[in-house]
Amino acid sequence: MDFNVKKLASDAGVFFTRAVQFTEEKLGQAEKTELDPHLDHLIARGDSTKNWTEKILRQTEVLLQPNPSARIEEFIYDKLDKKIPSRTTNAELLGQHMLDAAQEFGPETPYGRTLITVGEFQRKLGGAERELLQTSAAAFLNPLRNFLEGDWRTISKERRLLENRRLDLDICKARLKKAKQAEAKASAAHELRVAQTEFDRQAEVTRLLLEGIGSTHLNHLRCLQDFAEAQTVFYAQCHHHMQDLQRELHRCVNADGIPPPSAAGGSDPASSAFPSEPLTSEAACSSQLPVTGSRKAKVLYDYDAHDASELSLLADELISVYTVPGMDPDWLIGQRGNEKGKVPVTYLELLS
Repeated sequence: MDFNVKKLASDAGVFFTRAVQFTEEKLGQAEKTELDPHLDHLIARGDSTKNWTEKILRQTEVLLQPNPSARIEEFIYDKLDKKIPSRTTNAELLGQHMLDAAQEFGPETPYGRTLITVGEFQRKLGGAERELLQTSAAAFLNPLRNFLEGDWRTISKERRLLENRRLDLDICKARLKKAKQAEAKASAAHELRVAQTEFDRQAEVTRLLLEGIGSTHLNHLRCLQDFAEAQTVFYAQCHHHMQDLQRELHRCVNADGIPPPSAAGGSDPASSAFPSEPLTSEAACSSQLPVTGSRKAKVLYDYDAHDASELSLLADELISVYTVPGMDPDWLIGQRGNEKGKVPVTYLELLS
C-alpha cells in the first residue's frame, strides 16, 4: 500500500511538472523543443488521413444504410462483437407487399399478374442490394474501421508518449539553466542526457509508425477499387433486372390486350432516364453506328441470353455489332462467328 501511495504521489508530481511546462510554453515563458521537420510532416499527413478516413467511412455508411436507427443497431452489434442479424432490404419488403397484394386481388387478374411480376423483380433488386452491402462492408468499410480502431490508436498512443518525452526533455533543459552549483549542474546534465535519449528513441518509434501511413494509403486504394467494382456489379445487375422486367411487362400487356403506358412526351423510359447533352464531333462519331455497317465491341460483363433471339456474352471478349432500322436503341445485333443475336448496349464498349 505504501508503494502504491508513493508511486501515485510521484506520478502526480510528474503530471504537475509537465502541466507547468506546457502552460509556460503556451504563454511564451518557456522554450519548446521543435520536432524534426520530416516528423512534423508525417504527423500532419497522419492527422489528415485519420480525419478523411472518418468522413469517408461515415458518409459511405450513410450511402449504404440511410436509416440512422439501423446504423446505430449495427454499431451496437459491432461493439458487442455479435453477428448483425439479417435485415430485409426495402426493395425486398416492397416486393413481398406486392406479392401479398396479388394474392388478395387475385393472381389470375391482369393487375394481380403484374403485381407478381414487378414484385418478383423488386425482390431480385433487393437481393442485389444485399450483396452490395455485404461486399462493401467486407471489402471497404471494415478495413477503414480497422485502421481507425487499430493502427491509429497505436499511433495516437505513441504520439502522446512522444509529447510527454518532449516535455520531460524541456523540463531538464530548464533545470540545467537554473542550476548554480556544480553538483546540481552535473545532476541536471545527467538527467538531460537520459531525457534526450528517451526522447530520441520515442521520436524514432513514432516516425516508423507514421511512415506506415503510406502502406495504409495503398491498402485503402485497393479497398476503394473493390468498392467501385462492387457498385459496378450492383448497378449492372439492377439495369439487367429492369430490362428483363420491361420485357415481361410488355409480354403481359400484349397478352392482356391492355394499351401500353406512354412515357412523358412519347419518349422511351430508358433513354429518358439519361438527359441528352451536346456531343463533340469525336463523341458523336463514336456513339453512332451505321445502319448497314458493323464495328467491333468489347464485352464489359457476362450476359446470359433470355431467349433464342439474344446472344450470350462473356466479359472481355470481342464481337461484331451492328444495328437495323427500327431497332430498340438499347440493343444491337451482335455476331460471334456464325452465332448472331440481340445484345444490350450497356454491356458493351464500342471500339473505333
